Amino acid sequence: MTNTAIAAALTLVLSGFAQAQSLPDSIARRVDQVFAAYDGADRPGCAVGVYQGDRIAYARGYGMANLELGTPLTPKSFLDIGSTSKQFTAFAVGLLEQDGKLLRTDPVRKYLPELGRYADGITVEQLIQHTSGLRDYLVLMSLAGFRTEDWTDAADALRLVVRQRAANFAPDAEYLYSNTGYFLLAQIVERVSGRTLRSFAEDRIFRPLAMSGTHFHDDHGMIVPNRATGYSPRSDGHFAIDMSDYEQTGDGAVQTSIEELLRWDANFYSGQVGGLDLVRQQQVPGTLVGGQTIEYAGGLMIGTFRGQPTVRHGGSWAGYRAELLRFPSQHTSMAVLCNRADADPSGLADRMAEVVLAGVLESPKGAAAASPAVAAAVVLSPEALAARVGIWRGRKSGEERVIALVAGQLVFKIGGDLPLVPISADRFSLMGSYSIRFETEQGRPVLIPEQPELGDEKYDLIPPYQPGAAQLRALAGKYYADELGVTWQVRADSGGLKVEDFRGRELTRLTPSSADVFGSTLGIGVRFLRGADRRVTGLSVQAGRVRNILFSRAR
Repeated sequence: MTNTAIAAALTLVLSGFAQAQSLPDSIARRVDQVFAAYDGADRPGCAVGVYQGDRIAYARGYGMANLELGTPLTPKSFLDIGSTSKQFTAFAVGLLEQDGKLLRTDPVRKYLPELGRYADGITVEQLIQHTSGLRDYLVLMSLAGFRTEDWTDAADALRLVVRQRAANFAPDAEYLYSNTGYFLLAQIVERVSGRTLRSFAEDRIFRPLAMSGTHFHDDHGMIVPNRATGYSPRSDGHFAIDMSDYEQTGDGAVQTSIEELLRWDANFYSGQVGGLDLVRQQQVPGTLVGGQTIEYAGGLMIGTFRGQPTVRHGGSWAGYRAELLRFPSQHTSMAVLCNRADADPSGLADRMAEVVLAGVLESPKGAAAASPAVAAAVVLSPEALAARVGIWRGRKSGEERVIALVAGQLVFKIGGDLPLVPISADRFSLMGSYSIRFETEQGRPVLIPEQPELGDEKYDLIPPYQPGAAQLRALAGKYYADELGVTWQVRADSGGLKVEDFRGRELTRLTPSSADVFGSTLGIGVRFLRGADRRVTGLSVQAGRVRNILFSRAR
């Protein structure tokens, strides 16, 4: 039987699976309750699926795919799945290794010689497992003034990566999530195979699995039938269209549906594409220099939830959010694809699992009992909320995070106001995806993010500091970063300091935390640098997945 015939037969079989609804009505109604807030003709929402035994046990759309046209979300709607795409990129690399075209242990510069000497010693495998130390190109693009609505392609992104003169750390010294690794994997696939990642994946992954509409979206003008529009909430309670014109792939950009994603999920049990050896290899976590095993494997997070092994990955891009959560021991998966930026697909998938696998999962214990995915919001006094407000500085990274009180709600100032919802007196949910907690050490408040990629970082509350107008004016001026190829214009005004990008648009506002040190609404830390004569010579930026970007002051 030809590949075309096999795909056609598989389409017929799996379309039958997609129509099957085997979840008991009582359980299905409880799943509906999980998504009640997303359901309605006046809001975007989520398309969801419960996969059991290679079939869809339950699937529904909640909310609208397009608010302008009044089109509802359905299991057939196509959505961008953001970083959930990374597992497809890692799988493509695995297929090329099977073909004898590359090795995971190969040095990256074998395929991308234009990278600087900072990339010496980095292997393909370290790109896959986020242990390369490479600065995150999406953060670099943000610092350079690019926005998701700007039209950029792989050449733009590669030029920025090539401009770098240093990495965050030595290979395998740490685990730090970096989209650069997966963007470069897409470039390696193209150079080794002679085809774009989109073309290679279509031929070797999507078509054999009868995922006829699923694709890496590398053409921002491409028409995608049944595509849901992405949205972000506005402060007035309405929604705004939030789409991206980025055309680079690898770290994200897969567009798929609940019905088609089933076929990829099924491949983790059948090994129809790639074979079971590659499927197993993709689920082997990485190891650091000291022998510590990390949770990240081949575009997948390997962990547990309520005592059961899990394989999962979330995604976030523009107005889209996604999560694919697999429970291999139960041959059951939860897929949540949302077209609203304030959705919490990871928490929603957890809540679905608690409903569908209620008889299998362990009862929550300790802090897990107040999981941000399931806990009801706790009401705290204005005094308790005010005690959390201020600038928090990382002990190891030196990064600063700003927490403010806006209309009675605590928010993280990271590229906007991200709500912090109290789930106990000392623990808050951030976007529902993870939580942060506050402790006291030697009488001083400490903020601890419960997020794997931040490791054991702790943040201390910095005492308020307000420089005078003359001090702020002395910091104003133009600053150039060679590694970004851009100039920042720093201006002093009645509100303090603001940074304008190369277009003259406000990039961020700076909040003073101590002499010459500022936090920002972008969630970055800025330190002004001085020479021996105490004159300002430049500034340095710490931005989470990007460390130590230097700007020189223009004379």
